[in-house]
Amino acid sequence: MATVHPAQLGLFFADYVVGDTYQHPFGRTISEADSTWFTLLTCNTNQNHFNADLAQSNPITGGRVIINSGLTVALVLGLSVIDMSQNAVANLGWTDIRLTHPLYVGDTVYAESICIDKRESSSRPNMGIITMRTRGLNQDGDEIVSWNRSVMIPKKEAGIGQDYFPVAKTGPLTMPEA
Repeated sequence: MATVHPAQLGLFFADYVVGDTYQHPFGRTISEADSTWFTLLTCNTNQNHFNADLAQSNPITGGRVIINSGLTVALVLGLSVIDMSQNAVANLGWTDIRLTHPLYVGDTVYAESICIDKRESSSRPNMGIITMRTRGLNQDGDEIVSWNRSVMIPKKEAGIGQDYFPVAKTGPLTMPEA
């Protein structure tokens, strides 16, 4: 009989090892539409994010339109979720956020995290606290952003994030007959 691999995303508390690095599997290229929409959505009126003429006078960006740093942070966070907080029940804190290299339209963003601390939750026995250092890299390997973040992660025995796939009313999926 063939094995059924149940739907499950993310790691649980016991899966994390302090010192392990997770190179998150997805990269994301930033388009002009991404930059414009995020800037509009957040009501950020700094014209360096959408006015190419004005951006030409910015000595930091070399005259290029720069990506809104909120988008940089949000994107790197999103890229890290699959490994670091897919099953998290709460973000507990962010510290030491540093923007270390500009990001521009056409750049591709990657992310990696290292587990720097792990402890049992003192208030919730079915949970643990994971602290990680995450950084974003552009396609050239330049570090663009970094931070420390702590999240509350369930233990597998908590049942959170498991057994959510529906049972088909027509029965299990089977191999077609030859």
